[in-house]
Amino acid sequence: MFMFTLFKKELNSFFSSLTGYIIIIVFLIFNGLFLWIFPGENNIIENNYASLSPLFNIAPWVFLFLIPALTMRMFSDEKQSGTIEILFTKPISDMQIILAKYLAGISLSIFSILPTLIYFISVYYLSNPVGNLDIGGFWGSFIGLIFLSSVYVAIGIFASSTTKNPIISFILAMMLSFFLYIGFDSIGYFKIFQGIENFIIGLGINDHYRSISRGVIDSRDVLYFLSTIVIFLGLTKIILDSRKW
Repeated sequence: MFMFTLFKKELNSFFSSLTGYIIIIVFLIFNGLFLWIFPGENNIIENNYASLSPLFNIAPWVFLFLIPALTMRMFSDEKQSGTIEILFTKPISDMQIILAKYLAGISLSIFSILPTLIYFISVYYLSNPVGNLDIGGFWGSFIGLIFLSSVYVAIGIFASSTTKNPIISFILAMMLSFFLYIGFDSIGYFKIFQGIENFIIGLGINDHYRSISRGVIDSRDVLYFLSTIVIFLGLTKIILDSRKW
């Protein structure tokens, strides 16, 4: 019961302070500018091709900045103000506290993604003939983006639990998310890893995000995302437990 109360409190705090609205608006505007306004390979109208793949190429990079901004105060502010000690006295476990904050973060990221369905409807009716769009690929990418943002939120909460400084939390979350998203792709191509490059690349988000974006939901990709989320939430619990040492 208290976990649900904390979840609502976290979610309300996003919108009462305009943080939630800013995250959603910035996400939509940034993607919209690249898809419809700015010239280049991501501009749907300029390239005269009915595909929303540019959206799902850009969105992970936008979230790379927005989600750390969303999560950076979740624990760091509580530590800085001392309210975290009060929170620990409530009839709720550490993991329930983590999950309440995590679910609030996921909810806001999903609220950001849902309006992109407007882009889907627009391209669907602009295509010639109408509906000439890779619908399976779109929904695969849509689900993949939800999984990816869920991992970013888990990383952000972990980063926030390690420090009292929100700025440090933001930077740490951004660096960890960047490395997990694209870092293993770069490392995999080092000559020293020749022969196991596919394994190294498979440790990163991008490989599984690309896989699920093809429109086929592979259990291995789902397991990867869920495992990564569990790992970072588990690390967050270890950080919180360290106060008892």
